[in-house]
Amino acid sequence: MIEDALADLLRSALASSGLDLDGEPPEIVLTKPKQKEHGDFATNLALQVAGRVGKPPLEVAEIIVANLPSSDVVESKEIARPGFINFRVRDDWLHRALRDVAARGAAYGRSAPSGRRVQVEFVSANPTGPLTLGHARNAAIGDALARLFEFTGWEVLREYYFNDAGGQMDRFGDSVVARYLQAVGREAEVPDDGYHGSYVADIARDILHAKGPSLADLPPDERMTRLRDEAVQRVLPQIRSTLDRFGVRFDVYTSERTLAERGEIELAVQRLRQTGLAYDADGAVWFRSTEFGDDKDRVLIRSNGRHTYFAADCAYVIDKFSRGFDHVVYVWGADHHGDVARVRGAAQALGYDPSSLEFVIYQWVAFLRDGEPVPMSKRAGTFVTLDELMDEVGTDAARFHLLMFSPDATMNFDIEAVRQQSMDNPVYYVQYGHARIASILRKAAERRVELRSIDEADLSRLSHEAELDLLRAIADVTAEIRTAAERRAPHRLTHAAQGLAARFHRFYTECPVLSDDAELTQARLWLCVGTKQVIANLLDLLGVSAPESMERTEDVERAQ
Repeated sequence: MIEDALADLLRSALASSGLDLDGEPPEIVLTKPKQKEHGDFATNLALQVAGRVGKPPLEVAEIIVANLPSSDVVESKEIARPGFINFRVRDDWLHRALRDVAARGAAYGRSAPSGRRVQVEFVSANPTGPLTLGHARNAAIGDALARLFEFTGWEVLREYYFNDAGGQMDRFGDSVVARYLQAVGREAEVPDDGYHGSYVADIARDILHAKGPSLADLPPDERMTRLRDEAVQRVLPQIRSTLDRFGVRFDVYTSERTLAERGEIELAVQRLRQTGLAYDADGAVWFRSTEFGDDKDRVLIRSNGRHTYFAADCAYVIDKFSRGFDHVVYVWGADHHGDVARVRGAAQALGYDPSSLEFVIYQWVAFLRDGEPVPMSKRAGTFVTLDELMDEVGTDAARFHLLMFSPDATMNFDIEAVRQQSMDNPVYYVQYGHARIASILRKAAERRVELRSIDEADLSRLSHEAELDLLRAIADVTAEIRTAAERRAPHRLTHAAQGLAARFHRFYTECPVLSDDAELTQARLWLCVGTKQVIANLLDLLGVSAPESMERTEDVERAQ
């Protein structure tokens, strides 16, 4: 990448500058100036160094520039107050990026395998009913992060962990029992704190159809357990089907009950006891989570002998690291923010490096319809399912919009606005760019314009400012992907895709692709091919399709 080449030049200049840094040199930071007249890249290196060497920033900048090695990528460099160094790079660099796209295709920007293994655990909704709008952002963020990890060299395992035991599941089981008894003609009421949605009655009727009415005569505890388990066996496949439709596929589904049945929760509590960080009080077993920044100690085993969700979390930490992952990532909603300290503390107490656990906390989405809030409560039965959202707006639009904002920012999602298929809708704007290029290439084929090897193309003919801007956007994508991965910021890719599409649409308007100038046509066709590939790569990282045609592309107004 060009940033790497410029950083190497700056490190070399600093090393030969004679400046006494008295310690490690600072990290080289390169940014894109907001104004084109300030160049292609800028660094504040001189400002970082000035205080350490006791010289004014402008003087330090002059020393660094004087010691920069010669380079075939730098066109010019200049110093700007109060001590910035601005670079302009040669167009050759832009041509290299386009040739790299042609050579690597879908792998453009992909990192070599690093040998590191990461587990990304996300969604992990309890099997108490269909996935709702409330699960949508988690699914989109988790899957995009997993794709980014893979693209930047990690070996990734996607995992879904579900609690199929405990109080919440018992309340779900009691709700299914009530609906089942009603279905066989017996008096029963769903508990006030149970699940009142009509889907519970549907599940109960399905169980009755498959198993008959005999389950109603089982002892109450056995009946609840049996009906709860039968319900879970119906809910989980539905969840998997919804996720598959949303473009999310998991490698592993892990059950809390399985951890308990294998004795792993009990083992985790014993290991915490051995560290002296688990203790008995008030008939329960507690973890000293206050020693790790939590606001109070947390219960592991209740006084009734049942384990807590936190005890299962401790066992799950052991389970994760026993499988040899170098890093584990939890994608959690904002309501789990308070759980971070205790889970990280438990991992440290169990002997694991706490920095190997990472928690991506996302803020809530306010789902609206024409500006009005959409009511959501699974227990009350007032919610919109993720399937219903996809029916209304489509998978692509749903995913793209859910990924447009940083995970740590709250966001509004207006269903009516997102479903509009217009150029004002960001996802259609980007997809239309890809489809428009496909249409241009079809038009070229119809005119029997054969695309020659890129090695034969004279890319120096790409000199129009709109062409150069588009080339810069293509070249910038590799750094954007790396930054998005490092910062766990898939929203950067939606911005990169929109920026690339915008520059293409400008190029399309100002630079006819097919013309009587055969050499210019070849260069512009390759610019189209490269842009199309990079848009497709970005959309794939977001889990969004790259259509070859859309209703508006067949006109190809100027292609001309």
